[in-house]
Amino acid sequence: GGGENEVGWVWQGKINYIADNLLAEGKMEPMIIVMNNGYAFKDDGTSNEAMGSIDEVIVGDCIPFIDSKYRTVADRHGRAMAGLSMGGMQTINIGIGECLDLFSYFGAFSAAPTSDAKGIVAKNIEESEYTVDYFYNICGTEDTIAFQSASAAAKDLPAICEKLVEGENYLWHEKSGGHDFGIWYLGIYNFSQLAFSK
Repeated sequence: GGGENEVGWVWQGKINYIADNLLAEGKMEPMIIVMNNGYAFKDDGTSNEAMGSIDEVIVGDCIPFIDSKYRTVADRHGRAMAGLSMGGMQTINIGIGECLDLFSYFGAFSAAPTSDAKGIVAKNIEESEYTVDYFYNICGTEDTIAFQSASAAAKDLPAICEKLVEGENYLWHEKSGGHDFGIWYLGIYNFSQLAFSK
């Protein structure tokens, strides 16, 4: 998320405890969780104003490194992309917008105001030769930062995108809450159980 770095999901997000408990309860597939710093801006100013150059880092550095160092399922059905706020926007704009050939599971938690609108998201999915195994979204209804943008990006997508079906490979989840880890804990808890479940 904006203002966060690669350790935010451990220090604040407690993802290690959430994942360990889900694994112990048999509710989550074993997986490698990789956390990048979402701020990847080039010194020459040529990075995307909203997204930086995180797309180049993910495609050019992160995926090849992880696949070379760990026992991965090195195809799109073995990869997920998820994030909160800015990371949710990057998941929508980069993951779905540019990298459907590399990822098939997506989680956007309180996607930031620079997220693509749902018409663009639907077009990217419909025009791709690839399918989406699952696209999970969550946002707090009192989130004054992201509720409008997250809704504009993902709410009711199945109505305009035939490749997304509510309850099969898509879920919009809204509940009372703000732009904080009260929502994001639930987001990662739910998404971790959906990822690689097919």
